[in-house]
Amino acid sequence: MDKMTIRLFSALVLALLLSTCQSVSNSGAMVGGSAYAADTLSAYAVDAVDTASSGQYKYMAVDSAAYHVVLHELANGDSTGRWPVAAQPLPSQGAILPHKRIVAFYGNLYSSRMGILGELPPDEMLGKLDSEVARWNEADPATEAIPALHYIAVTAQGSAGRDGKYRSRMPFSQIDSVLRIAEKRDALVFLDIQVGFSTLADEVPRLDTFLRMPHVHLGIDPEFSMKDDLPPGKRIGHFTSADINFAVRHLAELARAHGLPPKVLVIHRFTQGMIRDYQQIKLQPEVQLVIDMDGWGAPALKKHTYQSYIYREPVQFTGFKFFSEKD
Repeated sequence: MDKMTIRLFSALVLALLLSTCQSVSNSGAMVGGSAYAADTLSAYAVDAVDTASSGQYKYMAVDSAAYHVVLHELANGDSTGRWPVAAQPLPSQGAILPHKRIVAFYGNLYSSRMGILGELPPDEMLGKLDSEVARWNEADPATEAIPALHYIAVTAQGSAGRDGKYRSRMPFSQIDSVLRIAEKRDALVFLDIQVGFSTLADEVPRLDTFLRMPHVHLGIDPEFSMKDDLPPGKRIGHFTSADINFAVRHLAELARAHGLPPKVLVIHRFTQGMIRDYQQIKLQPEVQLVIDMDGWGAPALKKHTYQSYIYREPVQFTGFKFFSEKD
């Protein structure tokens, strides 16, 4: 399989691969018959830690030459000039991408239908995650696979709720539970936001307590960003570049203020309209931005959609989801 970054949703598993990839090969779309895949992320490359005295992490510097070599390898011989993205900044110290592969399981602890995080008891789920990480490390020993949990911290709702925003904020105690589960594997954590009729400006800063942690990253879902009078599920929503740039700026400011390694920002996508004016998205050294191929369907359909929207509209890195039951 081409070296791309993937996020995997297995009917409720999410495996996350991140990279600048031209295409997905037929032979590598699934592993062992299950819809699992992944490609990119290093846990927070720590060179030295002194939490007792200063609480500050010291991160390994990014080697510019090595970084660009890997980017060109991930571009898989692309001849269109799209990949790798030429104008991207060199990331600040401790960047995860593109040297590691993230394998993430997805879901919400309150629901067995939204992903494997709520479908299985934690230890059983972690055992399956261990197996997926091991399979990817065996398949591609050159790119270390690392585990992650991708938790939906703000979920879109079909009803308005008290404030009319059509979204439900998970209690911080539930996020704490996910962090404790992730700690058992030193796993990354992604907090995912489905805004409904709210906004990223109202939702992202609420999670700053968690986003200040070096291993906690962010996902945002345009599908449930509703900008008209139709509630989530009635129409596919979208984010504009202004929405995305807010999230990028906010994460970058957090990273600079607290001496954090770059944050990974994952944006789900399965139609062209879900991300508007992508050329106006502003990259920053403190944030690594992944456009994730979302949605379920037959392999040919998903690969065609990836080629049509993700590959043809390059931002920085790419992702790919697999739903193990629906794909």
